[in-house]
Amino acid sequence: MEVLVTGGAGFIGSNLVEKLAKRHEVAVFDTFHTGKKENLRGIKCRILKRPEAVRPKIIFHLGMPSSSPMYRENRYKLLECLEVSIRVFELARKTDSKIVYASTSSLYNGNKPPFKEDMPVIPTDFYTEGRYWVERLAKVYDSLYGLRSVGLRLFSVYGPRDARKGRYANIITQFALEIMRGRRPVIYGNGRQTRDFIHVEDVVRAFILASKYPKTDIFNVGTGEEHSFNDVVRLLNRLLGKNIKPVYKPNPIRNYVKRTLADMRKARRLLGFKARYGFEDGIKRYLEWLKKNLNT
Repeated sequence: MEVLVTGGAGFIGSNLVEKLAKRHEVAVFDTFHTGKKENLRGIKCRILKRPEAVRPKIIFHLGMPSSSPMYRENRYKLLECLEVSIRVFELARKTDSKIVYASTSSLYNGNKPPFKEDMPVIPTDFYTEGRYWVERLAKVYDSLYGLRSVGLRLFSVYGPRDARKGRYANIITQFALEIMRGRRPVIYGNGRQTRDFIHVEDVVRAFILASKYPKTDIFNVGTGEEHSFNDVVRLLNRLLGKNIKPVYKPNPIRNYVKRTLADMRKARRLLGFKARYGFEDGIKRYLEWLKKNLNT
């Protein structure tokens, strides 16, 4: 069976491609904005110039601008997000493919944690608007054409290949690299802000489980635990045998998300998904990978 992964050369996408390629023929479409060809080194897949060049059975759609700063810097990323998503949904309609697409936990900003899938979406920034458009687009295609799709609201994902995103990388990656190099990580605010951090291997498993779900729906993908930025620095120092203090600076971002915490009951009940890696185990596993791959 051939599957298509848009954004397959990116951080999460390449980890997903690596897993899928062990059992399926995999085609990748990527604009290489933050994705890198080296992320696919040694992975059996074919890279497409256009997604329509394949007739897949399943489409994993991650090929959208993937972080809030991208949209703050360029509002037209909204159009890019919607355009590529329409192309993907049209391809799925014509080939009768199932879609699993990446959404975001940032849609919950303004709600009180823990975040449940039925909470209202409160407009707060351009990035969340883009992903909310895609969620609504999925419902329209289901209503008009019976096209099945599953949206995964990803929480704070970290793990192998994230470092290649540079300044868009997860805060765990940024702090780990700074501490490993003997530099003080910068925290904007007091460090008590929290995230539901989840290892990319768990996220990949969630995508695969979602591809088997028979209906159109939305699911959280997190651990159901929250940890502060200060917790991250403390744990990294302990695991790396360091004692490097962070630098605290005023937070310049309006509508900043102070806490994220996933309610995972729906995903456990309907997808059978539960994260395998806790906070310490996941970061320990990631540090082992970083030490071996810092220069790649």
